[in-house]
Parts: sequence; structure tokens; C-alpha cells
Amino acid sequence: MKKRVRQAQRGDKEALLQLVFERKDEYFRLAYSYLRHEEDAMDVLEDMIVILYEKIDRLKKPESFYSWSKTILVNQCHDMLRKRKKLTVTDEIHEQSDDQEGANTVHKLDVQKHLDQLNNEQREAIQLRYWLDYDYVTIAQLTKVPIGTVKSRISFGLKKLKSYLGGEYL
Repeated sequence: MKKRVRQAQRGDKEALLQLVFERKDEYFRLAYSYLRHEEDAMDVLEDMIVILYEKIDRLKKPESFYSWSKTILVNQCHDMLRKRKKLTVTDEIHEQSDDQEGANTVHKLDVQKHLDQLNNEQREAIQLRYWLDYDYVTIAQLTKVPIGTVKSRISFGLKKLKSYLGGEYL
């Protein structure tokens, strides 16, 4: 891997693409967990590759390539979410009010809807931990917060989810 990173740092596009394609499924799952839309996930992956190519010469430690690239991907996801939020705020308000009318039926339990009620940081930490099975250290690196903060976000988020679900599912 270090050899390919060094090749990529010297301008070898193929070496960079090989590095990305070795873990393409992992990258896609990460992007999809944030965006929940296939096309958007693919778009941020493409953007990540462009940024990697433009900035790979700034990478100091070749062994940090994957954590560095995932941080770039997460930042791209956040950017897309901000752009999307600006465009769809009013639509989301109408959809949420329609969804809440039928929320009392147990048969229509929608975990994602309950996750959406958490603050962004709690939702992000829970998704990274339980959907993508990332450890606390990796989540801390990706979100640029201390491990204690990650644990706290997950703990408080799970408590909120438990209360939303009536305490019987978690």
C-alpha cells in the first residue's frame, strides 16, 4: 500500500485509483450512511477522488491514506447534506408532519424516522458505530472529536432512541 501511495504522490493516477478501488465498497457504505441516496453517494465518491488527486502530495504518512481519504469523504458528505438541506427544508417540514400522523402504529415503526429526531452528531455517531461497525477511535478520527465525546453522543443518542421507541426495543 505504501508503494502505491508514493506512486500516487508522484502523479500516478492509476495507483491512486487502485487504492480507492481496493476499498470502494467501504467508501460507498460510508457515503451512503450519510446521504441515504445512491447517486449522491457516488457523486461524493467522485469528488473525493478528485480531491485526493489534487491534495495527495500533502499526505505526510502513506500509512494514513485510508483514514485521510475517509475524512475527506465525510467532509464531502457534510457539504452535500448542507447543500441539500438548503434546497429541501420546506419539503421536509411537510413530509415530517404527514409522517407523524401515522407514527403511533407499532406496525409502521420506522427506525430511520426516529434517528432523524436525534441531533446530527448523535445520529452520525450511532450510524458509524452500528451501521458501519466502526470502532470509537475511527469515529473520533472521522468526526474530529475526542473518543469520550463519541461515546457520550452514542450513549445519549441511544437513550433518546429508547425513549422514542417506548423503551422496549433497545
